[in-house]
Amino acid sequence: MTIHVHQICLHNAVIENISEISLVTDMQTVTAKVQLAWNDMIETENESLRERVGDLEKKVLEQGDEIVCLRSTLADALRRLNQLEGSRTLSLNTSVLKNGNTPRAGNHYGGNGHHLISPTLSQKEVTLRYRSTNEHPVSALRDPVRRVPSHNSTHSSLPQRRAVHYQSTGSLHSDSPSSSSVSPVPPASPSPSPTRPATAQKSQRSNGTNLYNSKRWSSTGDFNQAQQFSVAPQSSTLASRLGTKSLLNLNLRTPTQQNHNHHYHQKHGTRDATYNNEEGSVRMFLRGRPINLYAPTADIATYDITKVATAPSSKLKLDWVYGYRGKDCRSNLYLLPTGEMVYFVASVAVLYNVEEQSQRHYLGHTDDIKCLTIHPNKLLVATGQTAGHDSREGKPHIRVWNSVSLATVVVLGLGEFERSISCLSFSKADGGSLLCAIDEGNDHNISVWDWQKNEKGHKITETKCSMDTVVAAEFHPLERNQIVTCGKGHISFWTLDTGGTLYKRNGIFETTRDRPKYVTCLAFTQNGDVLSGDSNGSVVIWSRGTNNIKKVARNVHEGSVFSICALKEGSIITGGGKDGKLIQFDTSMHPTGYEAQVAEHLGGIRTVSEGRGSQLLVGSTRNCILIGSLSMGFSPAVLGHTDELWALCPHPTLAQFLTAGFDRIVQLWDSLSHSVVWSKDIAEQAQSAAFSSNGHIIIVGCVSGKWIVMDSETREIYSTHVDGNEPIQVVKFSPDGQLLALGSRDNYIYIYQVTDGAKHYTRLGRCTCWEDKCRRRCSTGAIIDKLSGHSSFITHIDWSSDNEYLRSNSGDYELLYWKVKVCRQVPQSTQLRDVAWASNSCVLSFSTIGIWPEGADGTDVNACERSNKAKLMATGDDFGKVKLYSYPVKQPKSLCHSYGGHSSHVTNVTFLHDDSRLISIGGKDTSVLQWQII
Repeated sequence: MTIHVHQICLHNAVIENISEISLVTDMQTVTAKVQLAWNDMIETENESLRERVGDLEKKVLEQGDEIVCLRSTLADALRRLNQLEGSRTLSLNTSVLKNGNTPRAGNHYGGNGHHLISPTLSQKEVTLRYRSTNEHPVSALRDPVRRVPSHNSTHSSLPQRRAVHYQSTGSLHSDSPSSSSVSPVPPASPSPSPTRPATAQKSQRSNGTNLYNSKRWSSTGDFNQAQQFSVAPQSSTLASRLGTKSLLNLNLRTPTQQNHNHHYHQKHGTRDATYNNEEGSVRMFLRGRPINLYAPTADIATYDITKVATAPSSKLKLDWVYGYRGKDCRSNLYLLPTGEMVYFVASVAVLYNVEEQSQRHYLGHTDDIKCLTIHPNKLLVATGQTAGHDSREGKPHIRVWNSVSLATVVVLGLGEFERSISCLSFSKADGGSLLCAIDEGNDHNISVWDWQKNEKGHKITETKCSMDTVVAAEFHPLERNQIVTCGKGHISFWTLDTGGTLYKRNGIFETTRDRPKYVTCLAFTQNGDVLSGDSNGSVVIWSRGTNNIKKVARNVHEGSVFSICALKEGSIITGGGKDGKLIQFDTSMHPTGYEAQVAEHLGGIRTVSEGRGSQLLVGSTRNCILIGSLSMGFSPAVLGHTDELWALCPHPTLAQFLTAGFDRIVQLWDSLSHSVVWSKDIAEQAQSAAFSSNGHIIIVGCVSGKWIVMDSETREIYSTHVDGNEPIQVVKFSPDGQLLALGSRDNYIYIYQVTDGAKHYTRLGRCTCWEDKCRRRCSTGAIIDKLSGHSSFITHIDWSSDNEYLRSNSGDYELLYWKVKVCRQVPQSTQLRDVAWASNSCVLSFSTIGIWPEGADGTDVNACERSNKAKLMATGDDFGKVKLYSYPVKQPKSLCHSYGGHSSHVTNVTFLHDDSRLISIGGKDTSVLQWQII
């Protein structure tokens, strides 16, 4: 019994233990389940929180973009209102001037930096300021307003706040060097569509080069410079000063010859000009050679050589800029929040609104702009220029300017750079407080600037970047103080420490196969990885924060990858410089199947940037800008020339003009719609051109000695003629359209009879000396040589109004007269002193004495032209200036208005048929500038 009770007790105890164990197990299970549920709930909440934070970040970014856009739109609207007010004030002042109140003469630099004589116009300054809600009062935080004038602006300004995130405030109207214009809706026209023909096979042209042109026009895009070379600074300076920039430069002396003849004082220009009362002639000197110019009979008694001629009341305003520099520059095309594309050509930064067909221009630079970048706030633009003509303001430097007011904010590095600025980039992770620049000198130095510090900015550091060419430099968008550069055979990752020192790590290519000859472009993915394109046609992904390759996409393009654009939605667009293809990839560099092919005659892809919506902006290697999408294709918005320009002529009855140059392309432009009417490849380098008197026929003079007869509407070539094997420098129809004169570089003028509606030409002769015996005795003495026609190439010719005479200038500064019907020289210039001339393109004549500077050497003025109403004269010179004079310019001291915009020598100028506009063309800058006469 006792044992049985004991067993029962043990059994109950075991049951209780088991129950307790089961209870504990159940409690642990419940606890684990609760913990798991709690973790799941926390994870869910964290995920939800992350999603909400991500959504908020996206909204903040979107709202930031909207704020920037609204700010830009508001500022642009205020700018337009101020423009209207300014035009109203200008019209009132103009009406006062027309009523007889002439402003007092004086030499001023204002407005566009032109040499002006103008009344002072009072304008109301409108100011717009921004302040966030969490800021202290503006007066407590903002430094005193800093106004930094542009080189040719007397009072343009942009007040700014010293802060990490730049906020644009201040004046929204600008007297800075800028201009704007609006294009009317192009009229309906049966003309062919403005497409450029495929370029014919080019032949190599041998011409002399010099260090000056090599320095300013060397390409960092095509990588055709096989070796580096260095020149002593003295030699470089001399070559820059004495370089031949045009076909007019002759017989430049070597330094040894100059030192040997240093004691000899050679007379130049109009400084030593004298007037002979008895003969009624002015004697001036060019390169020491005396030139006698005979005054008309009516001016002999009253002419006073000491009198100073005033500048004209009319002025020029830059109306439109044709062309784009994509041939040898990259990353120079962006879309601003105002809907304007910003790019550059020559020394002009262009802001072009395609939808409104309007342009504005920043004219602060004095020579070629080589690079461009946009501030993270999308309002500020930085541009860098090369070395120029002026010893002080022509030095390489950087300009930061406001894209709304066109006011210069700061000028950086004047005198700090060796050659030119090839790359620029604002920092992005810190809101754009720093600016990186690459000097195109021998060491390709990289410098970092605190551009908001002091009135001239502060250079934080500078160090040698690479011995080889550097083609791109970009701040990392997510990493502070991280810079990536690339170029010939390298990609480098830079870190700027707190002490202002740059440290470099070169990218590591795992195999020889991966190492390209050139790393050509850079971009960044949304997660911070670096993308690089190279000359092998590959795209390489570099891991964020390292110098190691993450992935290589090989053979993306045939030839070099010239541009990579990472879109906001995450996809990546690559552009081929050789194959002309645009290809889309996803974030992992897998092709999406979307691609587009740009027409061959438009060139390869130079740069790609994101436009509105799904649109892309594409700059090409043939100086074209295209707009479109991968799905809809691309159409040209900007067309331009790609080589040196010399030929220019206006249509005799329409608001059109024709240009042609060494790129073998002839283009007809409409000045009202600002568009190309047609283009044609003539397979010959063009030197000169002219319209027939009715405008139906075009004559194009070529470098080879050929000249081509074309139809101005159908572009049909009727015939091709040859006169010698030297360039046809100038062609001109007689006023009645019955004769054609061609001036050649072989020193002769050829005369043709024109028949069959200017389609048929019969040669009448070649202008030579008055008597045959003079030619036979030509080599025996100087006196006979003077009667034997030109001894140098023909530069300019003019017809008399009665079609009987020609006058001509030559490369050795001669002015000769010719009897056309017999093709003989008129040796006595005094006999033709009262002849009326149908044009005045000869730079050496009595009516053009004043266009020559006091120290001119004969090659400074390349072209001149008289307006059709004979009230104005325009000139283009070797210093990139277009000048406007009152006609006739018969006083050695004649004031003028001087205008910049071209960066190379201005090779030609012309007035349109109604004198409403002036057209000028640059030589090597390939630009065409259209000026409105106001």
